[in-house]
Amino acid sequence: MNKDLIRQSVGYHGPALLSLLKSEQYENPDIQSISTEFLKTAIHHRKDRRIDNIAIQQFVARKADLLFAPSWKSVARTDLNDEDTEDYYAIMPPIEQLMEVSSDDKRQYFFRDIERGDVVIGRVTSIRDFGFFVILISLGGDLVRDIESLEITALCPLRDVPSHGKHEDPMSYFQVGDLIRAALKDVDRYHERLAITLHPSALPTHLSHWKLGVISREDLPTYYRRLSTLGNHVAETYDTILHQTLGFANPSTVEYLLGKLGISEIESPSLMRGLQSKNFRGDDYAAALRKRQSASWALKCVKTGVDHFKAGRHVDAMNEYNKALEIDSNNVEALVARGALYATKGSLNKAISDFDMALETCPTHRNAKKYLCQTLVERGGQLEEEEMLANAENCYKKALKLDQTFGEAEEALQKLRKHMQKSIEKKEKEIREEKKVEVSSAEKLRKLLKEEKRMKKRRKRSTSSSSNNSSESSWSTSSSSPERFRKHRSTKKRRRKCSDSSRSLKRHLRKAVKNMPQNLLEIFNQIAEFEKGKEHSGKCKQKNK
Repeated sequence: MNKDLIRQSVGYHGPALLSLLKSEQYENPDIQSISTEFLKTAIHHRKDRRIDNIAIQQFVARKADLLFAPSWKSVARTDLNDEDTEDYYAIMPPIEQLMEVSSDDKRQYFFRDIERGDVVIGRVTSIRDFGFFVILISLGGDLVRDIESLEITALCPLRDVPSHGKHEDPMSYFQVGDLIRAALKDVDRYHERLAITLHPSALPTHLSHWKLGVISREDLPTYYRRLSTLGNHVAETYDTILHQTLGFANPSTVEYLLGKLGISEIESPSLMRGLQSKNFRGDDYAAALRKRQSASWALKCVKTGVDHFKAGRHVDAMNEYNKALEIDSNNVEALVARGALYATKGSLNKAISDFDMALETCPTHRNAKKYLCQTLVERGGQLEEEEMLANAENCYKKALKLDQTFGEAEEALQKLRKHMQKSIEKKEKEIREEKKVEVSSAEKLRKLLKEEKRMKKRRKRSTSSSSNNSSESSWSTSSSSPERFRKHRSTKKRRRKCSDSSRSLKRHLRKAVKNMPQNLLEIFNQIAEFEKGKEHSGKCKQKNK
């Protein structure tokens, strides 16, 4: 491993990275030697800037054997000016120029990332006896920033201006408005003050070919010239500008950039361990990586949604949960959180559906099982109120199947079964009473039919006797008129009684038919037709006789 790179990294991040390196790479002898060296000599690390990104330190510690491997320097690096390589690859304006980034954020990130030895370019604003001031317009090294609108001022002291003769004033070579390329000598991040120098010795090794001092507009960086052509309000997208650059169409772009970074095209190193061997693991393929990225992004959305839910912003929470499920449709946490929100809002069927999907993906998820059992019991209560007892029983049984120790479901199921038993007994009793009523009404109707039949026979007898009496009166002249009159009156009374009884019988029949169930009515209609048929057949027999 490249010990110089390890020392630089430990010096930058401090003891926190060293402890992580020791835990992750405990078998690596290079790490052990660096640790011993750190303890003996107390390697200087930066204290002027706080490094809080633990994730980066963990990544460096896990990938140390790959990051600091000598294979990264297998090819000699080609350090050329952007002006000389403008058409070799696409040189773009700073990304913040195409985004809505506030001036305060730009200023904060600039002072966070600027380092001693970085190359800056500015315009001279005033010249004094002790030096001159410049306003920075761009950066000239590896760092690319949009800083012209920030009006950041830097001081170049007189001692940092090289003289070209023994008796000449070094300040006489500069005028207000000149473009100056200089190196950063000192950075005061707290007060946001910068000091620059024109001495080439302040430049790092890989930038030693840069010329410091007065420059022309042709010497400005290519990215700055691209930025000035865009203006302040960019209507084009990053992708559009990228495709418009000449270097993007260069077929040798990849080869050139590999050479610029010092990476071999034949044996290119990778930070993925699976790519170090011929047999790749499944986790190293694009689909698996994309799935992990989607899951991580979806969890961030779920966390935001939970914060909205706790604050009472249920609509915002639902939007975040739906967004998480659009990114990762099988995200268990998003399904459980959305199901809980549905249950809170009273949409129990939707909540049950989300909890079921969550348990299909992760059967051991505690919250999904717990919330599903509670929601099933609540839904069972709703179904009981709607008199859908069988569906309610299924809900309680499903809850007990998920968790046999869930007391609420057990208690609700027992109450439901008692209620169902009582309702069954009540229905059976009602059916028995209805049958009794039907039997009694059938008996009454049968009696009425017999009575009507009997009355018909009486009427027939009375009519036949009256006819006989009339015939007898016609031929018997010996009988007196008062006797005939009495007989006539008695026959009238009998007829009136028969007609009254037949009327009352018909009234009873109508009431019975009206109160009779439809099926019994049909049965008794058939009985009546049968009786009529019998009577008709009897008459026919008498006629034949």
